[in-house]
Amino acid sequence: MLYLKLAWRNIWRNKRRTLITMSSVVMAVLLSGVMSSMQQGQYDQMIDNSVGSFMGHIQIQAPGYHDEPILDHSLAVDSTLLRKLNENDEIEAVVPRIESFALAGGPKKTKAGMVIGTDINAEKFLSKPDRKIIDGEYFTSNNEHAVLIGQGLADYLDLSVGDSLVLISSGYHGVSAADLIPIKGIVKFGIQDLNNSITYLPIETAQSFYGAYGRLTDIAILARSPKDIGQIVNEISTDLDEQYKVYGWQELMPELVQAIQADRGSGYIILLVLYMIVGFGILGTVLMMTAERKYEFGVMLAIGTSRSRMAFMLILEMTTITVLGTIIGIVASLPFIFYFNINPMHFTGEAAAAIEEYGMEPFIRFSTDPELLLIQAGIILIISLLISIYPVIHSKKLNPVEAMRH
Repeated sequence: MLYLKLAWRNIWRNKRRTLITMSSVVMAVLLSGVMSSMQQGQYDQMIDNSVGSFMGHIQIQAPGYHDEPILDHSLAVDSTLLRKLNENDEIEAVVPRIESFALAGGPKKTKAGMVIGTDINAEKFLSKPDRKIIDGEYFTSNNEHAVLIGQGLADYLDLSVGDSLVLISSGYHGVSAADLIPIKGIVKFGIQDLNNSITYLPIETAQSFYGAYGRLTDIAILARSPKDIGQIVNEISTDLDEQYKVYGWQELMPELVQAIQADRGSGYIILLVLYMIVGFGILGTVLMMTAERKYEFGVMLAIGTSRSRMAFMLILEMTTITVLGTIIGIVASLPFIFYFNINPMHFTGEAAAAIEEYGMEPFIRFSTDPELLLIQAGIILIISLLISIYPVIHSKKLNPVEAMRH
């Protein structure tokens, strides 16, 4: 306690020097914390747009479907498996689907589109088509003879709610799939590619259309915590036999993993430059402090203060300054992080178009993961403690007589 009191008094003997050092730490934590929050928020959005809001964090498929996604590689699933998955506490939603493609036609035009046959209640947890309806209504049952169509596709085919959509495709084991289905609603996604191609069918209607009765192409799973994907995949794989293959989103979308890793690398470089600037700023302050207190150190040694105690005192002073600066930096960064989490940064014009080309919605929502701030604070603290080694080494070599003469 005595050392702590002495350290506290020492750091405020020269308020300007202490405030300069503390300001460097505050700005370092503030900038690195806000930047990390923005970067992680961008990654979370990329994963959510591509995975958490459409594909699912995990998928169960038949062997061979991942390499050749055709209906012939679909799987037969009983209600026991679905019930067992729903009972898993780590799983938020289980969405059985039958996915394929079809030629969608209107009065004068046709276009290839994606057909998603899904459980109408389970899908509300994943892609949430019921919340994206801009005209019409959502399905009422899994065997309803109706379709939801993307806004872009509807505009291209010149169709609206109440019109009929022609779907022509090849079904299970090559059966002919063709139908004229009433349009019950029009959905709008933030990702333009989905808007221009997607159609939803109730799952039993889709199975009947493709002649794949009782079959699914995949079971999409939404995890409660995206960080636990690997563990959940291992648990599910252990419980299932060889007729099922379990994939995490990292395996289903390796290009997204590579994009995140590449972008994260550039972020590390920027943070490294920031750490170097802050480190040299703190080092300059420490050098100045050491030179100013040379006489003081000499007197302390002359009256019998051990070098180890003096070294401990110097480390404690630097630690106190750094901890105070870190706490202030964390508190100062919270308003920015929470503001841009509640009010995401929206892009317009060419920037928005460029972002949409990568399959993302044109905004960035900052991440509120507390681990990000704690990591940045810890890094700054380690840098400061490493820099505090200099006055410790200096005190070990200091000659009391020469120091007091100086």
